[in-house]
Amino acid sequence: MTTTIPLDERLRVIEVYTSVQGESSFVGLPCTFVRLAGCNLRCVWCDSTFTFKGGAHRAIDDVVAEVSALGVRLVEVTGGEPLAQRQAIPLMERLIAAGHQVLLETSGSISIERVPEAVHIILDLKPPGSGEAAKNLWSNVPLLKPKDEVKFVLASRADFEWAAQVIREHRLNERAGELLLSPVFGAVRPEDLVDWTLAERLPARVQVQLHKIIWPPDARGV
Repeated sequence: MTTTIPLDERLRVIEVYTSVQGESSFVGLPCTFVRLAGCNLRCVWCDSTFTFKGGAHRAIDDVVAEVSALGVRLVEVTGGEPLAQRQAIPLMERLIAAGHQVLLETSGSISIERVPEAVHIILDLKPPGSGEAAKNLWSNVPLLKPKDEVKFVLASRADFEWAAQVIREHRLNERAGELLLSPVFGAVRPEDLVDWTLAERLPARVQVQLHKIIWPPDARGV
């Protein structure tokens, strides 16, 4: 007998897996990832285009049960763009209720106003090199909490200069707990990004994607 999942309890899920966190201030820590399907952006350098379509329809409680069974407290809800599915909010609420520490990786093109207070937000602002800078929702910036993080994925020196300007204009170092500068894999040399950051005296953390160093850059489920 097939059970129909009510629409308000249903998510499109690409994958659930446990690995180590590859980015953010949580880098290197064991983490379970819930990757949701769908995205409202089409960034030039996107490394998760497989999320644009498909995904299994799953009940929220089933996803929470699977995550809890994996036995890792730290959980990241990611995509795609997880907030493109409105049921991402109750998913995070129930993960918190189940005792998990929840991270949300979001592009910042959709309002974070309804995201639960306990969630640690990683807001990924899009520079011009992404092709999607016009879709940054700047009204999200005042909603950031001191524990949240802002990430910039940089494909060029011009992207870096844009990020530096945004950091200063919006005084992001006073709003968020961490500012992250991440080079597009294969496009910007990490050592160049370090040099630029030091020269500009930016109050930001240079990061590389740990999972792309440990495993092949296109590996899934890591």
